[in-house]
Amino acid sequence: MDSLTQIVLGAAVGELVLGKNLGNKAMLLGAIAGTVPDLDVVFSWFNSDPVEQLRTHRAYSHSMFFHLLLALPFTYFSYRWSKGSVSFSRWYVFWYLGFFTHALLDCCTTYGTRLLLPFTDYQVAFNNISVIDPLCTLPFMACLIVAMFYKRGSLKRRKWVRASLWISCGYMLATFALKAIVHHKFKQHLVQNNIRFTELNTTPTMLNAILWSAVAYNDSLLYSGEYSFLRPEVPIVWSTYKTNKTLLDDFKCSDAETVKWFADGNYFIEKPNADTLNFFVVKWGKTRFDKINSKETFMFYYTFYR
Repeated sequence: MDSLTQIVLGAAVGELVLGKNLGNKAMLLGAIAGTVPDLDVVFSWFNSDPVEQLRTHRAYSHSMFFHLLLALPFTYFSYRWSKGSVSFSRWYVFWYLGFFTHALLDCCTTYGTRLLLPFTDYQVAFNNISVIDPLCTLPFMACLIVAMFYKRGSLKRRKWVRASLWISCGYMLATFALKAIVHHKFKQHLVQNNIRFTELNTTPTMLNAILWSAVAYNDSLLYSGEYSFLRPEVPIVWSTYKTNKTLLDDFKCSDAETVKWFADGNYFIEKPNADTLNFFVVKWGKTRFDKINSKETFMFYYTFYR
């Protein structure tokens, strides 16, 4: 998710675990904890290769097992700072949950989060919420801001914190329900129109959970379509692309293998000339709905040269 949502989630974790002890300082520390895993972007300062960045972002800094170790130094210095007013175990729980909930929230998006490193390189992606969704973030943040104006431990503060959690968790559950509904609609439409597919992925478009994209594919063809809950009467129309996956057989490129892993099957390839491949990662669906040209329709692509 975006940084603001992660900060708000971290602040909520801080309030739940340390609010009675530290008051608003707990929210501040929680906001820090919710930001730490994304500091892996620092590696991009030393490596400008966009393909290599796919390997470093949301990797070990987002692993639930690595968090067990990462929480230890933060716990040690926090315990020293608090001079024993908060137990070591409570500090550890706070930092671990701050890191882990960050990664868990990222798993709800489409990018992919390697939550289970080092045991598997699998990208966990539930695809139920956009990476930026104001309806998820703003009510959550507003309730926490109101809570900050009440004294620690007060009943009204607890009520506002609980309200923030009910709203955010309720919205998240609603996105899972919407995904289940729209996934069924896309699958049903494919079957009714005798479109052969081996995999179907659905994901919300940017900034909302109303307009959804679908990508279905088989060995030779990839299909992309959209469905809006606001306009259910509009029929689903599938755009078709040849996957051309065999083009990689004669095009030896380690970067292409990395992008292939990242795309997780949601890609097609075009060959504009003998020495060039355009590799389109389409797991987010279309970027532009009013264009036909692949480069304008799908903005996330890599060009590889022999």
